[in-house]
Amino acid sequence: MTNLNTTQLIDEKRIAARVKELGRELSLLCKDGEWTAVSVLKGSFMFFADLIRAIDADVKTEFLGVSSYGNATQSTGEVKLTLDLTSAVEGKNVLLVEDIVDSGLTMDYLAKTLRARSPKSIKTCALLFKPGALKVDVKPDYVGFEIGNEFVVGYGLDYQGYYRNLPYIAQVNNIN
Repeated sequence: MTNLNTTQLIDEKRIAARVKELGRELSLLCKDGEWTAVSVLKGSFMFFADLIRAIDADVKTEFLGVSSYGNATQSTGEVKLTLDLTSAVEGKNVLLVEDIVDSGLTMDYLAKTLRARSPKSIKTCALLFKPGALKVDVKPDYVGFEIGNEFVVGYGLDYQGYYRNLPYIAQVNNIN
């Protein structure tokens, strides 16, 4: 494991408060019909678990696995589907939940992939959004925090599979 030099960027209390706020906003959305919340694995699993518990409405849960980073600190630009949904979303309302939108390539790919399956609607939610890093024109419908173009770990986000277990978001200071 690489020992990273990190600086705490968003603490646990701010994350918890914002997730509760997002849950209230999404409760209003999800009361309007049947919704399927889709977690984009692996990075969004902590955020997703906290978020769906904060939604005061019945939601089904699904999971999609994707990879676009490998062992790098920036997206490779190639999105690979590693795990598909187990139930159809045709005619359903879908809430796509991401850990981070930086290049936008993954969210764009997943939105197109899901649209091809004929859902009734798709809304997107991301814990973190890096508008300065976008390579495609996407913006999540619901955003936890906008951040700069720094590489971050924690609260589900990783570096080479490590650091997901940090209860906060940390900026990485020492990766070349």
